[in-house]
Amino acid sequence: MVDILNLALPYFGLIFVGFACGKAKSLPESGLTWMNFFLLYVSLPALLFAIMSKTPFAELNNPPFLVATTLSTVAAFTLALVVGKVLGRLTLREATLAGLSGGYGNIGYMGPGLALAVLGTKASAPTALIFCCDSIFLFTIVPLLIELSDRDHPSIVHAFGVVLKQIVLNPLIMSACFGAAVAALHIELPVALDRTITFLQNAAAPTALFVLGVTVALRPFNRVPWEVPGVIAVKLLIHPLAAFGLMLAFGPFAQPWAATAVLMASLPPALNVFVIARQNEAWIESASVAVLLGTFASVVTLTSVMWAIQTGRLAFP
Repeated sequence: MVDILNLALPYFGLIFVGFACGKAKSLPESGLTWMNFFLLYVSLPALLFAIMSKTPFAELNNPPFLVATTLSTVAAFTLALVVGKVLGRLTLREATLAGLSGGYGNIGYMGPGLALAVLGTKASAPTALIFCCDSIFLFTIVPLLIELSDRDHPSIVHAFGVVLKQIVLNPLIMSACFGAAVAALHIELPVALDRTITFLQNAAAPTALFVLGVTVALRPFNRVPWEVPGVIAVKLLIHPLAAFGLMLAFGPFAQPWAATAVLMASLPPALNVFVIARQNEAWIESASVAVLLGTFASVVTLTSVMWAIQTGRLAFP
């Protein structure tokens, strides 16, 4: 268990350092703008490109795994959306963001580092696939539902056009696709470019986790909305259980692949949930509370999953 804590606590430690700094210093939230831009458009895309481009393309061709992991995310998103509608009596726009909180974990900020630390390099391919497929699904369904909840949009065709544009312009999705293309075509990058990408990808996790802590610290925390505990339970309990069941149903898969799917499903709600909520001016305070409480609760749930994987108690036939 000590080894597991040594793996997990640095990740949570960076979040708590950011949280403490956010509480200690009265700096304006606008100061995070360039850091968020660096993460979304530079560092995280570099990380995903590197993972995809350095994974043999043959390993990325695994349709049953793609279907199983995506279905677990679909199930978690749908259930969290229903929880938001029933417990919080939210509008479709707000419930969509609650669904995002229940289905979209920290697969960009924490996922790759933790998966590689726990399972080694064999986790690279499943980690990249999960990120790519989850991102495509969530960044398709969420803008679509939000567009449909906006009575001012001209037509359903217009809504689909907006969604398609957001997918094409999403730097995370596009970087993963470019990485897959490089892997498929066996393109070898120039040494200088490869080292630059390495510098950028190494900055992704520490910067993102620190920003997550600061962002949560700067948000008001007056009350816990009724739907938030239910949404967190979906993310930290139901999502990994769904991933586990679907790995068995669609398998057999190699142990590192199936374990990576469960580990990625166990991650807490992503900071992007709050960012997207703020962009759409809906469910903002609840999103920040969900990210904060989900991150604290995952200290127990996520480390438990990591311990089960490391000790062989979470094994697949």
